[in-house]
Amino acid sequence: MKRKAAGNYKAMKIKFVEAVHEIKSRDIAFVSLTSKKDSEVLVLPEGHKSISLGIGNKKDINRRRFILQSRKIISLAKQNKIRRLVINFSDFDMPHLKISAGEIAETLAINFEMANFEFILYKTPPDDGWGFVDELIIVSSDNEVKRGFRKGGIIGEGVNDCRILANSPGGIMTPRILAKKAIDSAKNTPVKVSILGTKELQKLKMGGVLAVSSGSQEEPKFIVLEYFAAGKEKPIVLIGKGVTFDSGGLNLKPTDSMNGMHTDMSGGASVLSTIMMAAKLKLKKNIVGLIPAVENMPSGSSYRPGDILKTMSGKTIEVLNTDAEGRIILSDALTYAKKYNPKLVVDIATLTGAAMIALGQRASAIFTKSDKLEQQFRDLGEKSGDYVWPLPLWDEYEADIQGTFGDIANTGKTRYGGAITAAMFLYQFAKDYPWVHIDIAPRMTAVDDEFLAKGASGAPVRLLIKLLESF
Repeated sequence: MKRKAAGNYKAMKIKFVEAVHEIKSRDIAFVSLTSKKDSEVLVLPEGHKSISLGIGNKKDINRRRFILQSRKIISLAKQNKIRRLVINFSDFDMPHLKISAGEIAETLAINFEMANFEFILYKTPPDDGWGFVDELIIVSSDNEVKRGFRKGGIIGEGVNDCRILANSPGGIMTPRILAKKAIDSAKNTPVKVSILGTKELQKLKMGGVLAVSSGSQEEPKFIVLEYFAAGKEKPIVLIGKGVTFDSGGLNLKPTDSMNGMHTDMSGGASVLSTIMMAAKLKLKKNIVGLIPAVENMPSGSSYRPGDILKTMSGKTIEVLNTDAEGRIILSDALTYAKKYNPKLVVDIATLTGAAMIALGQRASAIFTKSDKLEQQFRDLGEKSGDYVWPLPLWDEYEADIQGTFGDIANTGKTRYGGAITAAMFLYQFAKDYPWVHIDIAPRMTAVDDEFLAKGASGAPVRLLIKLLESF
C-alpha cells in the first residue's frame, strides 16, 4: 500500500464581500457572538452551520480576552471540520477597547492564522484530511478593514514560519541548513544575507561561538541579515540565539531536560522570520539580524568546564558550565553589532529555565537599563499579545558573575537568580548602545489553554514587528 505524502500547512485564503446575501454556498459556517458563557456549533435550517461564540458581556472583553476568543473561533471550526468561515466584521466592533477598525482586523487575522496552524510536515494525513480552515470570508466594505486583514495575514504567516523553523528536528535543522533557509527565504527580497563560517569567525576572533560549536561535527554559521530601506538612518539590530540542538555539552542535560532542545534556536527563528516579514511589509526601516548558529554537543573536542575563552570583544569568559552556552555565543554577536552603530540592539534567546521558574509560561522576561525602553516593550507586548515582564538589572548583580581566572564567569556564584545573572553577563558586552534582552524560555512552547497547537509559540515575532513599526 502506498504511503500518503506527509502534510504541509497552508495559510488561509481571505475573501471580502459587502453583504451576507452575496454568499451562496452551503458549505460554510457563520460566526456569531453571543452574551452566553458557552460556545457551540449549530446546524441551521438552510443547511449552513453557525459557530455561536459565547463571550459574555462584550464590555468585559479586554485585549487579552479578545485575542483568546478570536483563536477559539478557529479552534471550534477545526474540531468540527469546518473549512470555510464567514465573519461579519461589524460584530467585532468594540469601541471600549479604543482600537481602530484596522487594528482589530489585523489582530483577528494574526490570531486566526496562528490558531489554524499545526506542525504536520512529518505526519501522515488522516483519511478525511486535515481539519484546517481553508477560507475566511469577511463581510465588510471598509478599506481599512481589508488592509488590516491583509497585513495581519502576512504577520500571522510570519509567526507560523518561525514556528516551523523552531519545531523542526535538530537532526534536520542544523546550523548549515538554518543558514540555507535564510538564503532561500531572502530570494526575491531586498534582504542581503551573508554567512560566516569557521574561517571567518577565526579571523574575527569569535572565541565564544567557536568554543560552543567545537564538540559538534557541524560547522558553526554566523548568519547576517541586512534590510536597509531608510537611507542613512541608524539600524535596529536584532540578535537571535541559534543553538539548533543543545545537549548541554560535557555538562550533559538529563533526558527529560534534553527533550525539546531542538527549539533552542527559537530566538534565531524569530529574528529570521521578523526580518523577512519587515521586507514583505515594506517597512521604511534599517534592520540588521544576527544569528550565531551552533550545535552544543559532547565529544572529545568539546569545550570544557574550566576553559577560559577569549571573545571578539577581548573580554575573557571563564566556563563553569558548558550548558550555559547561549550567553557565550551571544557575547560575540553583541560585540559584532557595534560595527553598525545601532540605535537599538535587542537580543532574543531561550536563555534560562530560571526565567520560566520566575514567570511561568505566560510572559517572556525582559531586561534593560532604560526605564523608557522597559515601558515601551511592556506596552508593545500588551498590544501584540507577546507579553513581557521586567526583571532587575541592577549594578549589584555584576559581582555575581565575576570570574576567578577570567573576566566573567558564564554562571552565577549561586543557583539563585539565574535569569538575572545571565542577563547581567550579556550586559557586559552591550554597554555601548541602547539594549534590551528578551529571555523567551517561558514562551518557547505554547500553553494548553491558549488555543495554539503544541510546539513552538512563535514568540516574540509579533512584538518585534510592533517594535520595528513604532521605534
